Amino acid sequence: MAVALVTICLVAGGCKTAEGTGTAQDATDSGGRITVWVDPPRVPAVNAFQKAFPDIPVEVNTINGNVGSTELQQKFVLFNQAEKGWPDAIFFPSNDDIAWASSSKINYARDLSPDLGDILAGYPAGVIEQCKIEGQFRCLRNDAAPDVFWYDQVLLAEWGYEPPTTWEQYESLSLRIAAEHPGHITGFVGDAYAPDRYLWASGCPTNDTSSEKQVRINLADERCVRVRQLLDRLLSAGVLSSTGIFSPDAAELGRRLVMSPGAVWWGNFLFRDTWKVPAGRITAAKPLRWTSDPTPMTSSEGGGLWGFSRHIKGVQLENTLTFARFVASDPRWQVDLSVGLPGYKPLQKPWLAKQREARYLADFEHAAEAFVYATTIVRSDRDYTRYNTGTVWTHTITPALTSGKSFTTAWRTFSDRLTREARSFGYTVES
Repeated sequence: MAVALVTICLVAGGCKTAEGTGTAQDATDSGGRITVWVDPPRVPAVNAFQKAFPDIPVEVNTINGNVGSTELQQKFVLFNQAEKGWPDAIFFPSNDDIAWASSSKINYARDLSPDLGDILAGYPAGVIEQCKIEGQFRCLRNDAAPDVFWYDQVLLAEWGYEPPTTWEQYESLSLRIAAEHPGHITGFVGDAYAPDRYLWASGCPTNDTSSEKQVRINLADERCVRVRQLLDRLLSAGVLSSTGIFSPDAAELGRRLVMSPGAVWWGNFLFRDTWKVPAGRITAAKPLRWTSDPTPMTSSEGGGLWGFSRHIKGVQLENTLTFARFVASDPRWQVDLSVGLPGYKPLQKPWLAKQREARYLADFEHAAEAFVYATTIVRSDRDYTRYNTGTVWTHTITPALTSGKSFTTAWRTFSDRLTREARSFGYTVES
């Protein structure tokens, strides 16, 4: 395993240290103290680390989990100007933050390949792919968040329906539910993850970068058109919620949700803890597939990213890398406390064993198989970018739908705004 500091002992000159390849010229060594920025749900990770490593002093700064990329990025611009202030480790509020954090302008996030190669090798390729930027791994994924297909096993059995396996079957069954069981829903389209679970899953090019300054956006692509048409028909039938999974009415709607594509973490975080759906009703199947696609593919929702500073060396760097190893691969966080399936594959079986014991999901073995399978088929042709597609979606699609406008109208606004947004962040947009 490569390490951050290599001790070189010379016969005549004693010992000195050589810095890891990811370290900046202005790197400093605090002598040991590390500064960690996290959102509230990740505070338990820091607490668990402090308990496990009481000799490493940690300064914790809790940041707003809803902080937008522009606001947070501006802080790092100021840090670069002052040549100080960077956190040693950060849990990014938005996955798209890694785009500016690793850009040539900010260049905050260190390449982890030399220091944590063994940890990186423990991730399924589809889980860690978006952290690989121009050949360097600039972040670690906290939890695997691929989309699977969730459904209420009790309701489908009661109504005599088979769970769909394709997007076409999903549409057909959704329309049947709209007609035969009005008031029930089969998905949410109003939150920032909606373009991930629908557009990314279809391969719609919204965030396909060819370089740091070039991106491909083409909502006229057939892989986008089929999603637009599907959502339009289901919204017209009244079987999709135009609000999102975190909206004030989501808990009430969640208890009327019959089925939906959604991330693995929906099980614990939404169905169990937020929507309070009783145990033994909900289970998950493998991701839906488009019948015209030769290979099954799915998308990902979140699965937050940890970044680590280039501006440190010595003991400060060693301790930061110890923290990085802990949050990525230590069961005291990933198995005992995290609600999501660990991104680090060796911990997935222990985490699943704990979920099995909790006895919340119906047909657990079926769901567990779907979780692990989904991590292997996440589409790689979607990158994190300096513009946030989910934010554009919630600023265009959501308000249009909630004000009574058609999805076709909302889609045109989304398409135009997405291209303008990308250009405003300095991208040349290819179609």
